[in-house]
Amino acid sequence: MSDPKRSMSQRDNTTWTLFFDLDGTLTDPREGITRCIQYGLEQIGRPFPPQEELVKYIGPPLRWTFPDLLGTDEAELVDAAIRHYRHRYADVGLFENVVYEGIPELLSALHDDGFMLYVVTAKPTIYAERIVRHFGLDPYFEATFGPELNGRFDDKTELVAHILAKRQLVPKRTVMIGDRASDIAAGQANGTHTLAVTYGFGAVQELIGAKADRLCHDPADLHSTILRTFPHA
Repeated sequence: MSDPKRSMSQRDNTTWTLFFDLDGTLTDPREGITRCIQYGLEQIGRPFPPQEELVKYIGPPLRWTFPDLLGTDEAELVDAAIRHYRHRYADVGLFENVVYEGIPELLSALHDDGFMLYVVTAKPTIYAERIVRHFGLDPYFEATFGPELNGRFDDKTELVAHILAKRQLVPKRTVMIGDRASDIAAGQANGTHTLAVTYGFGAVQELIGAKADRLCHDPADLHSTILRTFPHA
């Protein structure tokens, strides 16, 4: 077990902070998310695509996903689909999820090496915290941040800005790590460094186009890249 979380007063100017996306970076939520999207559409009487066609919607907020799938931004219809999605997700879909091989070892090593770790996800905090605890990853993280259920901080750029300000973090000593172009854009907009992982749901061309500082192909590659690129002592 890693040491207890360090307080803000224990940071010094050599500390690097790592922002980890959740879906597609720490865990593979493919089964749960795609089934819940299907359920949300079915419950409002709409046809739903097969799971393999829904994988591209893993990452963006539901308030962006359902209007695209429904072909309308009619608030009442979108809200109903989201409500049904969350009904299934809260009890079932949340746990139709697996941690990528090598992630627990990566987080443990980075924590023990003195990096400060946060989960920064487009998934609502109330769900993200349960997932992190369920898989026993919470000892490695200072906190888990995501949007609120009412949609506040659905935009990841705003979420990253909020965390940097709330935790008094220095952007130039912070790294945003994720599997989608939106993760990279959120970091860049706030002046952080960025690392893109290619084992998640973003296509390699998407990540190249996002101009991440580095591409990492598995957790071991991510670990070595962090140690090489962001020396912490």
